[in-house]
Amino acid sequence: MASKPKRPFVGIGVLVQKDGKYLLGKRVGEHGRNTWSVPGGHLEFGETFEDCAVREVLEETGVKIKNIKLLATVNNVFKNEHHHSITIFVVCDWASGEPRTIESDKFTDVGWYKLAEHPKPLFLPVQELKKSKPNLFKV
Repeated sequence: MASKPKRPFVGIGVLVQKDGKYLLGKRVGEHGRNTWSVPGGHLEFGETFEDCAVREVLEETGVKIKNIKLLATVNNVFKNEHHHSITIFVVCDWASGEPRTIESDKFTDVGWYKLAEHPKPLFLPVQELKKSKPNLFKV
């Protein structure tokens, strides 16, 4: 019996904005370890982009969001990890809650940063977003 072809995963990346800054955290899981990223995660079966964004930001940081809008889609091939994903980025506004580390096995050092002064290195999907939307990272 032939094996199923390997297909890309679909993820949601959430740019939460508050007072001209964005919510970023340091990844500590196996995938993308020690890189900086926005909150996000895998899109679940039947889930809308907006519902995934709300769920992932709340699960990872305890922050509630509003005014979610589609921003960009990027293709990510992690050659060393043999991982391929498509990231759908959304941008939204902070609604309530102070960011904190909830899933410490995935995400730490959560805080607000200007994208022009972001910590380094960036997670590959965020690097790809920066290439496709460079003006976003100039403010």
